[in-house]
Amino acid sequence: MAAETVFGKIVSGEIPVEVLAETDRVLAFPDMSPQAPVHILVIPKSTAYENVAELAAAEPETLAEMISVANDLAKEHANGDYRLVFNSGATAGQTVFHVHAHVLAGNLEERSLGAS
Repeated sequence: MAAETVFGKIVSGEIPVEVLAETDRVLAFPDMSPQAPVHILVIPKSTAYENVAELAAAEPETLAEMISVANDLAKEHANGDYRLVFNSGATAGQTVFHVHAHVLAGNLEERSLGAS
């Protein structure tokens, strides 16, 4: 990843967050601008990947770990039901170009999008 992002600064400890889950490869914390009653971000600690396709091609085990952490967080912070959203590219709503998953839960409707 060429440009430093806010998530890279979070991973390095430069920007503090409320850590909800952490493994050797993954970090999770509440979204600063929640779009649902439960809105948690799950990111890889690696800053090498801008989107989920890049991560899946290079480190599928990290992607699997992100999904496992998301599932555990949904069980802990909601009733276990959740929406997992990866935005890939600016026109798809991605604003931070460090791959990240949005874990959304809490009375979501099928047609609501709400994640950026």
